[in-house]
Amino acid sequence: MKAAVITGVGSVEVTTVDDPRCGPREVVVDVAACGLCGTDLHILQGEFAPTLPVVPGHEFAGTIVEIGSQVNELKVGDRVAVDPSLYCYECRMCRAGKNNLCERWAAIGVTTSGGAAEFAVAPVANCVRLPDHVRTEDAALIEPLSCAVRGYDVLRSQLASRVLIYGSGTMGLMMLQLGKLTGASSIEVVDLNAERLETARQLGVSAVASSADELDRPEGWDVVIDATGNEKAIQDGLGRVAKGGTFLQFGVSDYSARVTIEPYKIYNQEITITGSMAVLHSFERAADLFATGVLDPSVFISDRVPLDDYAGALGQFKAGKGRKIQVLP
Repeated sequence: MKAAVITGVGSVEVTTVDDPRCGPREVVVDVAACGLCGTDLHILQGEFAPTLPVVPGHEFAGTIVEIGSQVNELKVGDRVAVDPSLYCYECRMCRAGKNNLCERWAAIGVTTSGGAAEFAVAPVANCVRLPDHVRTEDAALIEPLSCAVRGYDVLRSQLASRVLIYGSGTMGLMMLQLGKLTGASSIEVVDLNAERLETARQLGVSAVASSADELDRPEGWDVVIDATGNEKAIQDGLGRVAKGGTFLQFGVSDYSARVTIEPYKIYNQEITITGSMAVLHSFERAADLFATGVLDPSVFISDRVPLDDYAGALGQFKAGKGRKIQVLP
């Protein structure tokens, strides 16, 4: 089959690899669409994946074309979205129900072959059947949405919170949509990308700006979310949290990223600094939300390109052009 392969640090190619074979409790998915994500760039930089080469692609959906000998929950022809999470279920974190912090954490498309290929293998437990009205290609958005749902699980937001989001890429926009659902009184978005800010306006944001200095909130925000992973944005955001407020590190930073904090301010103003890592008990809920139309795929997906254009699509994503970019194997 044809697949995109990250062969080494900074190197990606589309080539022919062996067709996947499924185990007794696995299925083979004919991939309809695979989304690109910041994680793919980190893998390209040599982070996350323990060894290269690897077929990337952890955001994907498709149609089952083969089932394992012990699979009876799904059948050939079922359309599914795939949760890429692979847990050991044995370590201390897994036994505590914090599987996303698994000490042997792995993921389809990160540590094992993923959806940037014609076919991909997934455990049957990771597959969520799609309702008839959901387009298979659109359902590749369920995985990033499940990460956003996890983010709001961590936040435990109260009604009428004032929210500031750094970044209006796909994940920032998803956090915007969920913020509206959770009853935020206002949601403001900061980004240097004017095109992406225009999409935030389209989705009903309270205000947009290229700098938080342009927003009239001298007392700060109850919830500040970084969806960029950028050091400068994170540093700025930490200083924008209101008394008793929460800062959520949601964007994925480089390993080398560093910021400074003010311990006395954290103590004196009871500020919470927390993070949200990937997916935890949120994939099925995200699929349910997606089926209700919480996101308009035509707004979130800006580009659909052939698998042969995977390297170019990564370059476009890195340059901040467009919103969600998908490859169609």
